Order: sequence, then C-alpha cells, then structure tokens
Amino acid sequence: MSIKLNRRTFIQTLGAAAAVGAIGTPYLAFGATKKVVVVGGGTAGATAAKYLRLADESIEVTLIEPNKDYYTCYLSNEVLGGNREMDSIKFGYEGLKKRGIKVVHDYVTGIDAKAKKVTTKGGESFSFDRCIVAPGVSMRYDTLEGYDEKAAETITHAWKAGPQTVTLRKQLTDMKDGGTFVLVAPPNPFRCPPGPYERASQIADYFKREKPKSKIIILDAKPKFSKQGLFTQGWEKFYGYGTDNSMIEWRPGPDATAQKLDAKTLTVTNEFDDIKADVLNIIPAQHAGTIAKTAGLTNDKGWCPIALDTFESTIHKNVHIIGDAAIAKGMPKSGYAANSEAKVCAAAVAAALNGTEMGTPSYVNTCYSVIGKDWGISVASVHKLAKDKSKIIKVSGGLTPMDASAEAHKREVGYAHSWMKNITDDIFG
Repeated sequence: MSIKLNRRTFIQTLGAAAAVGAIGTPYLAFGATKKVVVVGGGTAGATAAKYLRLADESIEVTLIEPNKDYYTCYLSNEVLGGNREMDSIKFGYEGLKKRGIKVVHDYVTGIDAKAKKVTTKGGESFSFDRCIVAPGVSMRYDTLEGYDEKAAETITHAWKAGPQTVTLRKQLTDMKDGGTFVLVAPPNPFRCPPGPYERASQIADYFKREKPKSKIIILDAKPKFSKQGLFTQGWEKFYGYGTDNSMIEWRPGPDATAQKLDAKTLTVTNEFDDIKADVLNIIPAQHAGTIAKTAGLTNDKGWCPIALDTFESTIHKNVHIIGDAAIAKGMPKSGYAANSEAKVCAAAVAAALNGTEMGTPSYVNTCYSVIGKDWGISVASVHKLAKDKSKIIKVSGGLTPMDASAEAHKREVGYAHSWMKNITDDIFG
C-alpha cells in the first residue's frame, strides 16, 4: 500500500492540494528557527517526524521516545498464532536519524504549551515552535474489579506489542490441549477495532494445528464488531463456528461484560457466570496515552479534541495530536489511519511554520485481518474533510466480498504481508 517516498511522491501521497503549501516555501521571519518536537515514536509519531523532514529540511525535528525499538501492533497477532516471529515486527530508528532527525530515548514528563517546552524524566528540556504528540493509548484499569497494572504483567492485555506479546505466546504454548483461552474484548472506542477478533482467529489457527481439543471464549460488551460477517464466515469455515463443536464462542452484549476478576484462579465474572480460563487475555477500556492527560490535552472522556484539518489541539495552541489518542471523527483508530493522519499533520505544521496556507487534506485507511491459513480479509477507505470541518467523511471504500473465492482470500494474506513491509518502510526507512 505504501511506497518508497521522495519529495515528489510525498506530494502525490498526500494530495497536491494538501501538500503544496508545505513544501519549498521560505520561512518568512529572518533568523527565526523552525523547531518541532514529536512526542512518541510509534506509527503516528515516527511518520510525522519523517514527513516533516521531507516537507522542509530546514525544520529541526526532535523525536522523543523511551523505547529503542518499536514493535508494531499490526500483525502482532500472527506472533500469537505462531505464524510470525517477534523480530519481524521490531523496528529501530536508524533510518530516521539518517534523515537528520534527532532521536532522544527518554520519557516525556511534561508539555508546556504556553512556554513551548517539553521536559523529560532524564532532566532535559526541549523548546519548540510546534509540538506533535503521538501518545497512543493507555489502559484503563478502573473498569474491571480486580484488574490492575500489576495483574496485567501475567494476565496480559498485549495491546501494546512487545514483552506482553512474548508472555502471552508462551502461556498459549504451555497451555494443555483441551484448555480454555478467554479473551475479554474492550468497549468502544479502542485501538484497532478488528484486532481482538483477528487475535481469536490466529489463536484458533494455532489450536487447530497443535491443541485441537482447546476452546476460545470471547466476552464482549459490544453487540457487534468490525468486519463481523467476514470474521464469522471464516470462523464457520475453519473453526466450526455456530456448531456444537465450535472452537470459538463469542458471547456479546451487556450481560457478557466482565465485571470482576479473580487473578489467582484466572476467573472472570459477568452478569450470570463465572468463566474460568487456562489462559486469560484481558484487553481493557482505553484512553489517550498518559502524557496527553498530564499535559491537559484530553477531554472529560480521556481523548484529545483536535481541529480535523491540522490536528492542532482545540485546548492548547501550537500542539498537535495524532494517532489513536486523537478524536479524528470519521477515522478508525488504526495503524494506517495514524500513518495518514501524521502525513496531513506534517503538511499542516510545515505550512504553519512557513507562513503559508494548507490546502484541503485527504485521508486513507486500510486494515487487513488474517483469519486462517491462506484466508485474509480487508477493508479500505478514502476520506476527506467535510466542508464545515466538523468530521472526516468517507468518499469511497471497499470490503472483501462475502462471496470472494479461496484464491482471492489467499491474495488478501499476501497483500497484508506486503502492506506490512511497505508501511514500515514508509515509516522507518
């Protein structure tokens, strides 16, 4: 989906209207610096840092990220299913450094919008003309009695790929054949809407090969989920869904909502049942990454309100929020959406620093899910800003047809793996 980018293809990717004001325009204030600090080096933050440099090499870009390696959440479910190694979702920052971006590995402790300053745990301070915040999500441990950050070390969420992914994979491989894997799905809104159901699919694929007597139970407060028809079609084909012998059992609705956890016995309680697991995976409710809350960038629901054309905070000027933390009304909280939002934001910031107007932005999203061997599904969409700028509206899109052939589903798997390579090259290359 993504392509290797130079300045020409940068313009093509964003759309000439959105990018023309950001490129090749001299900064009007003589002697002034153009400093941008990017907080967070995940998909959104790393993309924004790179595209700022592509837009204007005179912008001094500092990227602050505590981790020296980034693990993508997308396709991390294949690690859980034994179809991918951890190293294949691991990426470093050398490519960004080669582009002249200063990469600092530290925790950001404060963002002072008035003083235009970012401070870190290591005691450093970074001034900025504009700040781009890409904090991702943080987990809410207050919505399930008995679950907290300490419990999550062993009863993982694995919703941030990395050590917890490794832990959950080991728990699955150690589990006896005939055991029960229980997945507690989060309420809306949350990162990667199809993710929990792809996770169940990938683990079912592993069980089918290695532990065929095992069972998966999904406890879901929601009555429906993303790409549901395509998922259930795949579950019927591969895992006996809908029969007495189904490997996957999806329990939806308010009555299924997990209310209490007994961490010692790996038991979750909902309205009517106590469900005991051999391996328990709890994906809790989410809000914007903690630094966004600390910096006063969130609303009372824990997410960041923004101007949809520039991603500038509606609470603090000169600070932009992108990716999962932002209220990008009309866009999903997905990796490709974050990549697209970062490009629009980079163009907007470059235009603002150069004293030019930005054109009308456009946005894209694609999401692949691999359900079983040689069986993939996808959704894709193109979006534009509404005339009144109140929302981002879909102008075209597509979904894998329900009557797609086996060969078409196999191609979707290939497309998913190709997309993974291209988007990570686009971000970190």
